[in-house]
Amino acid sequence: RRRCERRLRELEAAKPLNQVSLPTLLRDRGMSRRTFLKWASATTALLFLPASFEKLVARAAAVMNRVPVIWVEYQDCAGNSEAILRADGPTIDELLLDVISLEYQETLMAPSGFQAEAQLEDAIQAFRGKYILIVEGSIPTEEGYGWNGPRGESFLQNIKRLSRDALAVIAVGSCASYGGIPAAYPNPTKAVGVWDIVKGKPIVNIPACPMNPANLVGVVLHYVLTGTLPELDYLLRPKFAFGYRIHDNCERRAHFDAGEYVEQWGDEGARNNFCLYKMGCKGPMTFNNCSIIRYNDGTNWPIGVGRGCIG
Repeated sequence: RRRCERRLRELEAAKPLNQVSLPTLLRDRGMSRRTFLKWASATTALLFLPASFEKLVARAAAVMNRVPVIWVEYQDCAGNSEAILRADGPTIDELLLDVISLEYQETLMAPSGFQAEAQLEDAIQAFRGKYILIVEGSIPTEEGYGWNGPRGESFLQNIKRLSRDALAVIAVGSCASYGGIPAAYPNPTKAVGVWDIVKGKPIVNIPACPMNPANLVGVVLHYVLTGTLPELDYLLRPKFAFGYRIHDNCERRAHFDAGEYVEQWGDEGARNNFCLYKMGCKGPMTFNNCSIIRYNDGTNWPIGVGRGCIG
């Protein structure tokens, strides 16, 4: 706690990227103090911090807009951009336009062509060594695949150049993390994940297809609170999100323990929400927090609609 408080004092003493205070920000966005505190409580729980840290999380949100972010897309379906568009608590406008300093994101930004390229170069120069690079999509390494913008450089050249001056690199989604669908056999583009290309920089993988936006928020907030990236596992995933099995928190776990399974789609077991393990559910082997935070404002998740986890 003392380390977090010291870190926040340092950030609050630093020159801000913009001068908007949190109360002004909340008022301009039409967000009540009560709603904001509910978000702070939920985020504290997501990071597995004790309840006493809620005030620190709330204070951290006031300085999160000092973290510059450059977000690039390579071989992808834009599913993670779509996921972040549907983020809740904070919503997309609160997160990407107010909470962090989003300097470049091809799907959301207004400029295009040479204007977009100029925006990117300005961000690199202004925040050299300070920006977080978020990568969506796998990187093709086969010559002749994947070209980016007016500069005429390949995706491979692009990520090497952008990561060189980044503070850290966050790979969002399974494609950026490990190659994903583009890397499936026969992999004509020789697609790989970020960690196969970027060396000598802190890397965080947030896999899933798509990643849950709450996990990305948690990583950024952890950096703001402590000045360091969260503890990672051997696959470079944040342990607060990927430190336990889906199976252990599944609402159908009791049926697994009782030996009650869906044997075929539409049978009595399916109608009674029995365990989906025999139908190919990978929950016992998959580490993620889908079963806890769920999707769409906590509304549901795959197993909740009768479809097993695909890992």
